[in-house]
Amino acid sequence: MENIEEYEKKEALTDVINDLIKINNDRIEGYEKAMAEINEEDEKDLKPLFAGMVEESKQFKTELEAIVIVNDGEIAKGALVTGKLYRAWMGVKSILTRGGRRTILSSCETGEAAVGDAYKQALESKDLPDGVKLLIEEQQSMLKASQDTIRELLEKTVAEAEQRN
Repeated sequence: MENIEEYEKKEALTDVINDLIKINNDRIEGYEKAMAEINEEDEKDLKPLFAGMVEESKQFKTELEAIVIVNDGEIAKGALVTGKLYRAWMGVKSILTRGGRRTILSSCETGEAAVGDAYKQALESKDLPDGVKLLIEEQQSMLKASQDTIRELLEKTVAEAEQRN
């Protein structure tokens, strides 16, 4: 039988990992929503990019779920409450502004920043085993590259709009 301290460490680790699973669920839902809002003109470049980010988060979830299972935890379902609120706001914003490439990319950039913050917070957890910390750092690095891609596309879109005006 495990002692109480070991149990509490496993429980704390499971909580941290489940938060990352939930934020990846948010990310998947956010990009699926963004793909649904893309117009035909933007479909060529944004849809494959967003689909790749959905697959990236699905892979991350699989890796994270394995950690929860190994630690005898229960895998989180659903999304973070803040993610649900963000997606609802994104939907209202889209309706009010009639969507468009700039709005979609701006919303995605905000979502990527939230994901980055969740990973940063997870890495601040005291009792992460070295292997788990390494995995989270690797995922965080890939997520940072995705965020940079979104930011670059947004900046390019803004610059092109300004040139037309």
